[in-house]
Amino acid sequence: MQRSSPSQILVVTDGHAGNLRQARALADALKLPTQDIVLAPRAPWRWLAPRRIGGAERAFGAELEARLRDPALARTLAIGCGRQAALATRVLREHGAQAVQILDPRIRSSHWDAVVAPQHDRLRGANVVELLGSLNPVQDGWLGASRAAFAALGKLPGPRTALLIGGPTSDMRMSMRRLDRWLRDVRKVVEREGGSVLATTSRRTPPAMVVRVKKRLQGLPGIVWSGSVDGRNPYAGLLGWADRIVCTADSVNMISEAAATRAPVFVAGDRQLHGRPRRFVEALRERGRVRAFDAVLAPFDAEPMRETQRVAALLRERFGIGG
Repeated sequence: MQRSSPSQILVVTDGHAGNLRQARALADALKLPTQDIVLAPRAPWRWLAPRRIGGAERAFGAELEARLRDPALARTLAIGCGRQAALATRVLREHGAQAVQILDPRIRSSHWDAVVAPQHDRLRGANVVELLGSLNPVQDGWLGASRAAFAALGKLPGPRTALLIGGPTSDMRMSMRRLDRWLRDVRKVVEREGGSVLATTSRRTPPAMVVRVKKRLQGLPGIVWSGSVDGRNPYAGLLGWADRIVCTADSVNMISEAAATRAPVFVAGDRQLHGRPRRFVEALRERGRVRAFDAVLAPFDAEPMRETQRVAALLRERFGIGG
């Protein structure tokens, strides 16, 4: 049966920042009126999601239950990201919505109209849309707005080196010794060339490493942001104003966003990286979009990686959404 083209989007997530950011980025790129639902998963369904057991309509609370009875569901595209959302989008589809699931749901992709999965997951299927890295909002308009929102960063001396620091993961060991070496090398480049450092740590950066970052970069022009104690999060401004970006290898999301800018990107720690994230970084290196971090940081030309816009164009065609 031919279904109508969607006229609205329902973004469905568990509220976790990474899942919400990807789902919202795709929804924004599709340019339809959008509403968000933050799920309130209940036992026993949350334990098995996205596998379905009886009564799954009651798995996420009153708001989702009400949506299942809404006649407008037939003109709704549900976009979910994460394991809990995968069950919710599956149920929404059973009640008339069309559904896109972001990330490998680890069960048959045929439960959704489309599954958007990173290339390094190696998921295959007729309705699977592959992308390199992760979905994100970074494009020229977003970067321009970020520069305007953090105009003070543009007054810092150039070249401006954005330094994006994550933390250890199951796929990457990140020692204090290696972090020290990266920080010393960045400092040497800035002291030799001039310019400034725009540094940020993440929620996964261990406190001892945060202290080390601040100590090693002390006295250089620029900023070091480590949390709300340092004021408003300037991450978007860092991407907008960077002349070059140094990014630790641990985060696919962070590297994807850096690679969506027009700045050269240098990845630190890729030799210590394993598994699927390593395949992702290797793919970017083969495309010439990133290079290994070194003590020179020589500029190079690279095309911005705009996977969100490419995926959105494919989905607009698939669902008959006007562009």
